[in-house]
Amino acid sequence: MDNPQLHAVHQFLKSQLTEASDLSLDGMRTNLDNVGRLAPPLPGVTREVVDTGVVRSEWIRPADADEGRAILFVHGGGYMLGSVDSHRDLISRIAVAAKAPALAIEYRRAPEHPFPAGLDDTLASYRWLVGPGGYAPAKVALVGESAGAGLLLGAALQIRDTEGLDSPGALVCMSPWTDLTLSSSSLATVEDPSMKAPYVAMMAQAYLAGQDPKTPGASPLHAELAGLPPILLQAGAAEALRDDSERFAERCKEAGVDVTLELWDDMFHAFQLWAAMLDEAKRAIEAVGEFTRARTS
Repeated sequence: MDNPQLHAVHQFLKSQLTEASDLSLDGMRTNLDNVGRLAPPLPGVTREVVDTGVVRSEWIRPADADEGRAILFVHGGGYMLGSVDSHRDLISRIAVAAKAPALAIEYRRAPEHPFPAGLDDTLASYRWLVGPGGYAPAKVALVGESAGAGLLLGAALQIRDTEGLDSPGALVCMSPWTDLTLSSSSLATVEDPSMKAPYVAMMAQAYLAGQDPKTPGASPLHAELAGLPPILLQAGAAEALRDDSERFAERCKEAGVDVTLELWDDMFHAFQLWAAMLDEAKRAIEAVGEFTRARTS
């Protein structure tokens, strides 16, 4: 591996999945949150807990934020892990790149709260943002990674189909999990240090709790996609869920959706989380900011 930054991240990720690791649900949740806390706060970015009446939510606001625009950020973690703590550095960097405040939400997670609890929380948070929150839908971008991107796509489908509720100006999906049937060839064949097929299968089972994995709200790949807002898809060319982005982009094009797919050479699943260590992640986040500003200004 010629990229020393990438090598260092790979080694760290592999160290998190050893026999000595606490792979209980609580252990994995705590570990992911603790890793997220390692990144120091970004200069000029403030945080504020806000009562939306939905779930615990936090405004993450750069000093130069355009208060007329907003991001709704939905974290990943296989529908079972993740929080604002685990993703605060990524959220902060996206808010800075987009020059907009980001509302980060802690949706209910499986297995305690299976599908559609997280989807319901995402949709309700959007309703708050464009209702009591005071933002025009066209000035809002929904941004998420991995399972969070799956949730925002499911929410976008429901928004599209709800009379009197306008769609956001843009969707940004980083390493989206779009197909819970687990039928992608990349999941079976790609060696990804941040994602292993057995864990993915376990998380899908916990989230679905016996429901059909082709349910559109859970697997947007199997939905009717016409009428969605402009979408930016980012994925690692060397990630296990690469096919989820490539196949989703193809289906969007067939449906006439304005979609942009970026495949980042040598990158793994959700590599944007490692922007503190990885230059490619920094550049990907800058691209997210540019796309968001262009579609919501």
